[in-house]
Amino acid sequence: MNIERIKEILQGYKKGSINMEKALNKLRFLPFEELDFATVDKHRPLRAGISEVIYCPGKTLEQIRKISRSLASDAENILATRAREEVYHAIKKEGLPCEYYPEARIVVINPKRIPLVGKITVISAGTTDIPVAEEAFVTAQTLGNRVEKMYDVGVAGIHRLLDKQEKFFDANVIIAIAGMEGALPSVVAGLVDIPVIAVPTSVGYGASFRGLTALLAMLNSCASGVSVVNIDNGFGAAYQANLINKKVVASSLRKTGK
Repeated sequence: MNIERIKEILQGYKKGSINMEKALNKLRFLPFEELDFATVDKHRPLRAGISEVIYCPGKTLEQIRKISRSLASDAENILATRAREEVYHAIKKEGLPCEYYPEARIVVINPKRIPLVGKITVISAGTTDIPVAEEAFVTAQTLGNRVEKMYDVGVAGIHRLLDKQEKFFDANVIIAIAGMEGALPSVVAGLVDIPVIAVPTSVGYGASFRGLTALLAMLNSCASGVSVVNIDNGFGAAYQANLINKKVVASSLRKTGK
């Protein structure tokens, strides 16, 4: 559970802004809202610290609008992923504050600027990998992480990567994104002593099999410390990186007594 959110509820009860029954409902039950087509998890911010994420493909605009409205009543910085521009306009018509990041294909609903902590570095092998890299970048930053990005530094010109080593040595976790043969995460992991999250992309010629070659290469990496998410899953990599980065920051604060 999100300890800070629990503290807010208890402080609200102490100040009288919410009554005991409402506070108990938030703490004891797992609230959700049943729509005709979805059961919206309203308890996730308290339980996991992050609102339920709306995966847009396969949903109608009306479904996305209703889910957005439901979530926005209780949460901020809600992510709608793989969103087309028409999704952004549909959410905006609901009167909900939102920001659209077209390259990342993400709409952030009820956006709220929060302090950015720690450091995640997002590295892409090529320019064609940038949409997946931007999905990771926007997700990680929205969740409250300081993020640095390095694009088009793949192993075909490895001097470009080596020239920027100091930019990722001080990160708490690295997201390495590559298509083709998927070699970048192995190279990066061989240079650092921190976790590397590998993201295979569907970039490449015929025998890349839409990212399967890169996926298998990353799963078989000879470098220790590499974990792998699914093909083109920049969001999943950023979510995992957020968990790692926040734990590192929390541990550091405990050690320093802050």
